[in-house]
Amino acid sequence: MLSERRLEVLRAIVQDYVGTEEPVGSKALTERHGLGVSPATIRNDMAVLEEEGYIAQPHTSAGRIPTDKGYRLFVDKLAGVKPLSSPERRAIQNFLEGAVDLDDVVGRTVRLLAQLTRQVAVVQYPSLTRSTVRHVELLSLAPARLMLVLITDTGRVEQRMIDCPAPFGEIALADLRARLNSRVVGRRFADVPRLVQDLPESFDVEDRPTVSTVLATLLENLVEETEERLLIGGTANLTRFGHDFPMMIRPVLEALEEHVVLLKLLGEAGQPGMTVRIGHENAHEGLTSTSVVAVGYGSGDEAVAKLGVVGPTRMDYPGTMGAVRAVARYVGQILAES
Repeated sequence: MLSERRLEVLRAIVQDYVGTEEPVGSKALTERHGLGVSPATIRNDMAVLEEEGYIAQPHTSAGRIPTDKGYRLFVDKLAGVKPLSSPERRAIQNFLEGAVDLDDVVGRTVRLLAQLTRQVAVVQYPSLTRSTVRHVELLSLAPARLMLVLITDTGRVEQRMIDCPAPFGEIALADLRARLNSRVVGRRFADVPRLVQDLPESFDVEDRPTVSTVLATLLENLVEETEERLLIGGTANLTRFGHDFPMMIRPVLEALEEHVVLLKLLGEAGQPGMTVRIGHENAHEGLTSTSVVAVGYGSGDEAVAKLGVVGPTRMDYPGTMGAVRAVARYVGQILAES
């Protein structure tokens, strides 16, 4: 276990390196931080921190920089989440409240996160599997062609065209719409298959094939839809950090293009808590020089999706964590009110 003083020295090194982009020496620590000990003592503390793998010495400098292990300890023990100022909170609220639909909410959230953190922002659309049904609409487009519209509690709207096995009249359509909504509105998607499995049997024999076709479309294309949608923004922000990527920035950009990789980075959407993964904690080879800060958002206690940022390991963790948490909270409020 590190002593409290050595933890303070590590905190000072992280803060100075993030702020100045320059390796930190004992003289600078003595001048900038009231550590209350001599430069010789600080040099000794830095030697212990280096020996235990929390800081390292770049070849070209006498100063030290934090390692992934050092950043990890900083985030776990030393970094409080920096609260946003009142003007920042008002700006977030005003910007997000102007959204007109879910696509607009997600788009605005990505732009806002990228601007606040000056990192790459990633926002996952609310997952159908963790949503509940707000309404199912059935519209007749032709005697044997329907449109199914599904609206979720998070404002997500999905549409599907359905070719019916036989013409389906308006009276039968209204009946199906009413019975379907009475069973599924307010229920979780995971429960929908069980709730509608015997619905065809309650219709006249000649209508059952069409009812079964509508339900098959609902279940196969919507309830069981596995593809998760993401929006990413602020990729150009990475160009400001060219020297933070020891190899090249290209592997990072290539990894960010793979949505499967990004979904794994964000983590399991049902977990609402904040996660911070640093450097080599990211399994993808192209992202071992980056850190990911992500948190769940939702319209209730359970998260329906994740949002977060990707940037270099030399990151303002308290500020980034505060911004990500605040934006997630406002997005959740907007979804709850929508």
